[in-house]
Amino acid sequence: MAASNGTTPKEHVLTATYTSDSNEPFSFSQSFAAPDASNVEQRSKYLGDLRAAVVDTQEKINKELTARMEEDKARDATGPEIVDVDEAKEEENYGEEVVEDDDE
Repeated sequence: MAASNGTTPKEHVLTATYTSDSNEPFSFSQSFAAPDASNVEQRSKYLGDLRAAVVDTQEKINKELTARMEEDKARDATGPEIVDVDEAKEEENYGEEVVEDDDE
């Protein structure tokens, strides 16, 4: 698709990538044509599309991480030792590096 001035419009890409030592990585990407900076309607549409893409990407990430959390639980349940775990804390921090306080 060529712009009105004969040039090809730029594309912006929203990408989310997850990697882990214990799970398969995943990545989601969505491309958007960059709006004409002087066209308010194009910019408004672009921002609306971007917001929708962020929500959609977050939903996909949540589904993937929930599935991985369930896989980890199932794998841990069949392991040699079951450790008492705070499930709410695990879910809140899943996929993030957590530094424990020594004061507790």
